[in-house]
Amino acid sequence: MRKPTIEPMDSYQTIKSDGQSVLMRDRSEFLALTKRVDNPDDASRWIRLIKSEYKNATHHCSAYITGINGEHQFYDDDGEPHGSAGRPILGAMVSLEVTNLAVVVIRYYGGKKLGVRGLIDTYGEVAKMAIESSGIMMVTVSRDIEIVLLYKNVDRIHHLVKKHQAIILSESFLLEVTMNIRISRNELDHFLELIQPFVLDVRID
Repeated sequence: MRKPTIEPMDSYQTIKSDGQSVLMRDRSEFLALTKRVDNPDDASRWIRLIKSEYKNATHHCSAYITGINGEHQFYDDDGEPHGSAGRPILGAMVSLEVTNLAVVVIRYYGGKKLGVRGLIDTYGEVAKMAIESSGIMMVTVSRDIEIVLLYKNVDRIHHLVKKHQAIILSESFLLEVTMNIRISRNELDHFLELIQPFVLDVRID
């Protein structure tokens, strides 16, 4: 039996800016920090940096999701009971449907144990608070193309650009017309097919 084809996502959600949130729970302080990242290496480097900056903390629990489809996921309990810290941090990201994001929750132990259930609730709550404080935005996955055409076909191309909700980044009118266009990835193939009769050359960045 063949697996169904998965179409690439045309957009994804991530945070607008770095953020943080603090939660006090039974004398322990939980500080959650967020960072927008592009790949697992960026996320890992940032997590290591936070650990070095807050080296006196009791725990540095973390998680990240990267990739347009959220295909790269990781979490670390950093000494807390298994599944009680990193997993709920990751769960907060999944529930808010965000990607390209890393979160570290720093705990300063206050002398009173919270129990596994208490840890799960606290780490998940403070992570969600920090993500929401960062703001969430939609990012469209786009491609840039450059086309060369004759003057007589400019109006046709303008019409197709508008129809496919693309953006003309620049136009140059010399012996021929050169346009730089930004278009969503999922519209690209169809757009190229439609403009083919009207262009002299196409270059895809």
